[in-house]
Amino acid sequence: MTDLAPTGLAPFVRILGRGPGRSRNLTQDEATEAMQIILRGQASPEAIGALLMLMRYRGECAEEVAGFATALRAPLPLLPAVDLDWPSYAAGRSRGLPWFLLSARLVALSGARVLLHGWNSHQSDGADIRAALSFAGIAQAEGATLAALLDRDGIAYLPLEAFSPEAMRLLRLRDVLGLRSCINTVLRVLNPALAPAAVQGVFHPPYRPLQQAASALMGQPRACILKGGGGEFEVNPAKDTLLFQLSGGLAQETTAPALINDRPLPDTTAHPKALAALWAGTLTDPVATATVTGTAALALMTLGRADDPEDALALAQSLWASRPLRHAA
Repeated sequence: MTDLAPTGLAPFVRILGRGPGRSRNLTQDEATEAMQIILRGQASPEAIGALLMLMRYRGECAEEVAGFATALRAPLPLLPAVDLDWPSYAAGRSRGLPWFLLSARLVALSGARVLLHGWNSHQSDGADIRAALSFAGIAQAEGATLAALLDRDGIAYLPLEAFSPEAMRLLRLRDVLGLRSCINTVLRVLNPALAPAAVQGVFHPPYRPLQQAASALMGQPRACILKGGGGEFEVNPAKDTLLFQLSGGLAQETTAPALINDRPLPDTTAHPKALAALWAGTLTDPVATATVTGTAALALMTLGRADDPEDALALAQSLWASRPLRHAA
């Protein structure tokens, strides 16, 4: 690629912002190069803001998302091998308790190594992902502890700032710009440990095919993207769930049927200790249980442990019934 260091991001801002009839989206190679310039510290803050907001105004494309993710992935530290990538980057304004954490824990009981990673903002006390981790039996990793936790529990949560401070700084530009940027989407497809299977949640439905296409461009073998609770990978058990998947790198769509007939009531269990109570069996909540097992089922299907949603749900329910009522974390 051409060395654009003396002019920084100007060529890419020009491509995006030349005006009606002349502007266009970046190609994947151009997006990769633009992010490389940012990571090398050769872009001014004003240019970074202009680039990200022009991309937001135009609507980011799969090639731009894949290009940014490719550049961000290159300098990452080597992480232990895992089977399933589970990003968590939703803002969380509209969600209740993060029941999906129990789903991820349940998937780990199947023998899969699960890497949760993320950063979450603007959350109520009950929806705070990091505050809820211990109640879900999931430990937070820092540096060298990740491999040990994965060996012990089969699952761990890795904070974004622990493996990519540069990505964290870009994500936090939301506080300066006042708007979400494509970095939220980029981090969902990043897959820092190169897991062969990945699950991703979105809040806005149009991002499902976008993330599916970006993941395919990055060579992701298996993936499942859905519109989930608060933007996380979490099913609403009272609704059919449209799944945007990759199988063998090929795009397909599947519908997972609703699991319960009753419309769920608003979640009034605000404290994350309810996660521990549900796991231990001291809390009886059919909707929460259906959310946990239904979400785990789709992750198990993505891993290839079942061929269809019905078989996957049977496996998830079996794992739930045989779970240890205490966890290690």
